[in-house]
Amino acid sequence: MMNIQGVLENALTQILKTPVLINGCGRTDAHVHASQFFFHMDIEQAWDFDLMFRLNKLLPASIAVFDIIPMEGTPHARFDAVQRCYDYFIHTYKSPFLNGLSAYYLLPELRFDQMKQAAALLPLYKDYRGFCTSPDKYEHTICNVMSAGLTVDSSGDLLRFQISSNRFLSKMIRIIMGQLLKIGKGELSVDEFEHYLINKETPRLITPAHPQGLYLSKVTYPYLDLSVRTTFSAILQPQFETFR
Repeated sequence: MMNIQGVLENALTQILKTPVLINGCGRTDAHVHASQFFFHMDIEQAWDFDLMFRLNKLLPASIAVFDIIPMEGTPHARFDAVQRCYDYFIHTYKSPFLNGLSAYYLLPELRFDQMKQAAALLPLYKDYRGFCTSPDKYEHTICNVMSAGLTVDSSGDLLRFQISSNRFLSKMIRIIMGQLLKIGKGELSVDEFEHYLINKETPRLITPAHPQGLYLSKVTYPYLDLSVRTTFSAILQPQFETFR
């Protein structure tokens, strides 16, 4: 099965009639979504047609290109990014409309206040070794988490966890979300959650949350800060307007 990068490279190669390789702003697990994602490519010869129109006609319905931006110099989609923002969505009832777009957890009585307290601790710490599946493969596990928070709709059926940082480690957000769900179920205390941050200690049992709920929702560069064209929360209006 071809990944998204391969699909894009094949389509661009077919349209431009020359081999094309792209560099994306990051890599992630299967079934994880992105409502904003950047990649760069180096093309020697300019085209004289509407590349975005042809590309979107050729790409499958699950992949859409919103902009093609000429850049000067040698910008890098991955290494130049200064901030990435992710959203994680959960629904607590079976829904054919949310299946595949949000993570389904049949957990109607979560302890939201404790989950929010734990999420609010994240920007206070920098070393996320305790929330990574393979910390030793990195030179360091420091992440500058700028914001993190959990919101819940008025019925308690829809949850949204949002976190932004300069970088993320392997499965870091899904592991954090898994720990927050344990807090919500009463299987982990807020103090125990903070213990992993303080002591940089990996939990004995790591249970990452389902990938379907995770979205890369915004990427920011020193020279480029575009508003998000499509957000998952907009699909669920007006429910998300009543988040608390």
